[in-house]
Parts: sequence; C-alpha cells; structure tokens
Amino acid sequence: MSKTPMSPLAIRENPGDAADSLPAIGSIAEARAARVARERDGRLRKMVDEYVGFVARVLRNAGTPQADVDDEVQRTFIVAARRLDDVRPGAEKGFLFRIALNLAAHVRRTMARRREVLSDETPERSDALATPEHLTDQKRMREMLDRVLDQMDVSLRTVFVLYEFEELNMSEIADVLGIPRGTVASRLRRAREEFRARLRAMDKRGLGL
Repeated sequence: MSKTPMSPLAIRENPGDAADSLPAIGSIAEARAARVARERDGRLRKMVDEYVGFVARVLRNAGTPQADVDDEVQRTFIVAARRLDDVRPGAEKGFLFRIALNLAAHVRRTMARRREVLSDETPERSDALATPEHLTDQKRMREMLDRVLDQMDVSLRTVFVLYEFEELNMSEIADVLGIPRGTVASRLRRAREEFRARLRAMDKRGLGL
C-alpha cells in the first residue's frame, strides 16, 4: 500500500520519517527507463510502418539486386534503431534514406569486386526473352550507373537519386533532407552536370556503351 506524501511541516518536525514517505529512487529511475524504452520502440515501429516501402525502393533504385533488397532493408532499420536518439522528430525519412543509400553503395562495391573475380569464370544468366546484345547493354548500363553514383559526392548523389529515381519533387526533397529548396535545386543541377561529365569521360575511355 502506497504511503501518503508528508507535508513540509511534517517533514520538518519528523525528518527521520521523510525518507520512508518518498518513492524509492530506483523505482523512479526504472519507471523512467521503461517509459523511454516504450517510446523508442513505438517510434521505431512507426518508422518501419511508414517507410519500409520507401527504403526498399531507394535500395533498388540505387543498384541493390532484388534478391538482396529484403536483407538490406533489415540492415537499414537495424542501423536506424542503434542511432535513433540522434534523429530529430520529423527527419526520419531523410535519415533512413541516407542509411539506405550508404548500404546500397556498399552492395554495389561488393558486386563490382565479385564481377571482377567471376567475369571469366561464370557465364551470365540470361533472360529467355532477351537477346545477348540486349543483356550486354543492360549490364553495361547498370555498371556505368554504379560507377558514376559511387564517384559522386554524397550530398549530390542523395539529391540526384531522390529526384531521378524516387521521382520526388524539389519541395519534397527539401522536406526529406531538411535543407532549403534552393539548395536542392543547386545540388541537382551540379549532380546532373557531374553525371553527364562522368558518362562522357567513361565513353571517351571506352568504358561506355
């Protein structure tokens, strides 16, 4: 049965009984910790419910193979859970986007290393309806995109992927990343210029189509 808190006058007159009338400090700390844990869990569940599809699209559009998308989605939210306290309310979507983009870049680099090792050992699986020429073109385009995205500054790559692949408009990108719309426009312009310049450079070196 809980005790009624003592009045200030009673505490002055009976200081020895004051401690007994107060809640245990450990109990208060435990209750606070439990509340914080519940709030974190609820926030994380809400992020998963609202943005799991968004994260999957980002990963696919940034070059993650379909077979690896589910695993990378899980990794994205695992990283987000570890760093949840660093995310300000309202910035969850942009935070998840940056994690997913970094994970996709890691996947692309891993795939590139595997291709170097296996290119002379394992034949490409072919689509029954696709011609060898079509498959070759698709592979080259994918490889070119991967190389260009990996070489771009992350701030430019982020805006480029959101606009060109996610098809968000500039206002939406500004909201996701928490930056002014004018900054989005400037980064998108620079990203497009860099993207075209890198493609031309690859073509001159014989790395393009």
